[in-house]
Amino acid sequence: MIVETKKDAAVRMSKTLDALKLSLTKIRTGRANAELLDHITVSYYGSDVPINQVASVSVADARSLVVTPWEKKIIPDVEKAILNSDLGLNPVTAGDVIRIPLPPLTEERRIEMTKAVRAETENARVAIRNVRRDANQNLKAMVKSKDISEDEERRAEDDMQKITDKHIADVDGILAAKEAELMEI
Repeated sequence: MIVETKKDAAVRMSKTLDALKLSLTKIRTGRANAELLDHITVSYYGSDVPINQVASVSVADARSLVVTPWEKKIIPDVEKAILNSDLGLNPVTAGDVIRIPLPPLTEERRIEMTKAVRAETENARVAIRNVRRDANQNLKAMVKSKDISEDEERRAEDDMQKITDKHIADVDGILAAKEAELMEI
């Protein structure tokens, strides 16, 4: 029972890390990244679908992306979706492809994005701590129902703290890497 609780907590904490990494890919740096547009949805035959299901997104060079819609008639819809996104990008249509130049980041914008990154990582830390709290509550319930002893509970709580500390350190590492990437000129 204790092993299952620890395993479940570790899996949930790892999922939190994965979600953090995914959310940080949306925060753009000076470099072009095809994953930058993954969260944008396009109206396609009456339903909203992710852009990567109606077009291929590729990196043309360090400062531009190329979106090639699979159907020519949805080019305006894709362009509109990119314009309306929170990324501040201005797509340029050139025949069958949409080119998206990525402007260089200003110092003010870099600081603003760093604050957003810190907020995301703090949310991840809170989520990891919530997983620890849930696991500790499960352990207390096991003690109450006399499935485990108080000594086993204390050892398991120490192990949970070690697992939590490891995942928090991973979050801090992700934060440091993203901040360095953002401040890079």
